[in-house]
Amino acid sequence: MIQAEKVFVANNAYTGGPEHGISAAFNPGVQTLPAGRQLGPMFRPLPVDIVFEKDVAVVLRDQVTIYVDILRPATTERAPVLVAWSPYGKSQGSSPGALGLFAMLGMKPGRLSGLEKFEGPDPAYWCAHGYAVCNPDPRGVAYSDGDSVMFDRQEGQDCHDLIEWLAVQDWCTGKVGMSGTSYLANAQWFTAAEQPPHLAAINPEEGLSDIYRDLVMRGGMPDLGFAERLRRSYAGKNKREDNAMEAERYPLMNALWENKIPAFEKITVPAYVVASYSNTLHTVGTFRAWRRMASSQKWLRIHNAQEWPDYYDDANIEDLRRFFDRYLKEEDNGWETTPRVRYALHDFKGGDRLNLPAEAFPPETVAYTRYYLDGASRALTLQPPANSLAAEYSAEADPALASFSVRFDRETTMVGYPKVCLWVEARGSDDMDLFFLIQKLDAQGSALQHFTVPNQGPRMQDLTERGASILRYKGSNGRLRASARRLDEMLTTDAVPAHSFDQVEKLAVGEVVKIEVDLSPIGLIFHPGEQLRLVVSGRNLLGPMMPMVDDYTPANTGQHVIHTGAGRSSYLQLPVAVA
Repeated sequence: MIQAEKVFVANNAYTGGPEHGISAAFNPGVQTLPAGRQLGPMFRPLPVDIVFEKDVAVVLRDQVTIYVDILRPATTERAPVLVAWSPYGKSQGSSPGALGLFAMLGMKPGRLSGLEKFEGPDPAYWCAHGYAVCNPDPRGVAYSDGDSVMFDRQEGQDCHDLIEWLAVQDWCTGKVGMSGTSYLANAQWFTAAEQPPHLAAINPEEGLSDIYRDLVMRGGMPDLGFAERLRRSYAGKNKREDNAMEAERYPLMNALWENKIPAFEKITVPAYVVASYSNTLHTVGTFRAWRRMASSQKWLRIHNAQEWPDYYDDANIEDLRRFFDRYLKEEDNGWETTPRVRYALHDFKGGDRLNLPAEAFPPETVAYTRYYLDGASRALTLQPPANSLAAEYSAEADPALASFSVRFDRETTMVGYPKVCLWVEARGSDDMDLFFLIQKLDAQGSALQHFTVPNQGPRMQDLTERGASILRYKGSNGRLRASARRLDEMLTTDAVPAHSFDQVEKLAVGEVVKIEVDLSPIGLIFHPGEQLRLVVSGRNLLGPMMPMVDDYTPANTGQHVIHTGAGRSSYLQLPVAVA
C-alpha cells in the first residue's frame, strides 16, 4: 500500500560528466593513488597511498544492483570502514557545485582531498588513520539500478545490505560505521533502525528525522521550496520519488509519511550526534532523533557554526576519530569518560561558550519558566496579567506581527526547549498560519544575530538579509497552522509539544482556540540590561532556509488576535538555568 502511494517521476539524466565530479564517469577497476597526489590544485595532497576500487557492484536483497566506490589504506592490514550514504553522487565532493558552495561560505581551499562524498568523511584523513571509506550510489542514482526513493525506510534496508556485504570483504575487519551531515545523517537513523549486525557506530550531524514535520509540511504548512530544489539534485537512469508531489497529494499524516520516520526505538548502536541551535532545516530533527533513539551509548555535541565548517574542522575530526577508534577499532582510549552532552551558549557579541559538559539536554540545572504575554504593555511577565486584553494585527498588512519583550536585570542563561502556548482567534478567516521568533536584543533594543559561516562579507550580508537562514542565526523559531493544532498525545511532553497532523480543525466565527507550538532549542546568555523579544507573525520571519529556494507564502487573511490575561493566559515557556 505504501509503495502504491509513492509518486515517481522521470529522473534527471546522469551524464557522468565533470559537473558530477572528477571521477563521475563509470569506470570499474582498481588503482592505487600515490601519496602526494592531488586531484587538482584546489585539493589536499594525499598523505598516504590509497587503494581506489571504483564502481564496485553490490547486489541488494531484491536483486537490485548498486555501485559503490571504496577507498582504503594500501596496506595488508584489515580496516574498519565508514559508509557515506546519500543520493548526491559518489564524486560530488569534487564537483564545481560543491567547490563553489564551500568557497561562498568562506571555507579555505586545500582542506579536503576531493575524494570525499559531498558532506561525507574525507578518505585522505581516514585512510591515513587506518580506515576505509565507502561512497555508494543508492538505487536509482547515477548508474545504480532501480528507482530512487527519498528519505525512506527502504534506504535503511538497502544500506543494511551494503554494510553486511562490506563486513565480509577480505580487506575489512568486520566493523562498519557511518558518518556525514544532512542527508547522510538522516540515512544513518534509517540504517541503524534496521540493526545490521556489523554496524558498530554512527555519527549523524545535522539531519532531518521526520520528513513530513521537518521538510514538506512544517507546522502543517505546505512549504515545498527546499523539497523542490532537492529533487533537482537527483540524477539516474530510471525514476525518482517526488516528496513535493506527495505532499500535494497527501497533505495529512498517513502511512506514506509514517514510513519516512525512522524507528528510533530500534536504534541501539553507539552514536555520536552533532547538532546546532541555528540550522533552520536540521536543528529540530536532530534533537528529536537524539531524544527518541534507544541507544544507551549516545553522545551529543552542540556547536555554534554551520554544519560543513564544523564537520570538517580539524579538532572536531580528531574528536570523532576517538569515538570511532573506540567502537570500530575497540581501542581502550577512555572515550566513555566524554560528557554525554557538550553544549554551546550563544552570546551574539563574540562571547560564545562551547563544549560545556552536562549529563543530559537540557542540563539538570534548567527549570522551565513561564513568561506571560501582556496585551496591554506588550511585556513578558512572570505573573499572568489580571485583566484580559488582546493583541492583534492585520494578517495581510506589513509587517503583520505583534511582539512582546522582557528585560533582564541580571545575567540569565537559557538552554533547552522553548514553547509557546497561546489563545488565538481568526477574524475574517477560518484559519491562521502563525510564525514565531525568539530574538535577543541588546540593552538599546537592537536585535543581535550570529553568522554561522566564516564568510561574513557584504555578499553574505545581502544573501542572508531576508533568507538563507541556515547561514545567519537570528533566533529560535517555530510555526503552526491553527487548524493543525491537535496534539499527538503519545509524543507530546510539557517541554516539547508534537502535533498529529492527521486532521484539519478549522476555526468557527468568534472561536478562540488554544495552541501549543514547539520552538527550536536554544542556548542563550543574556547579560544585565539585555532583552528577549517574542515575535508572533502572519509571515515567515526568516525567509527561505537556503539560497535559491522559494519562500513560503502564507494562506492568511483578516485579523490575527492573541488573547492574554484573565482566563486566557497566553505564555512563552523558557528553559532557564538556575544556580
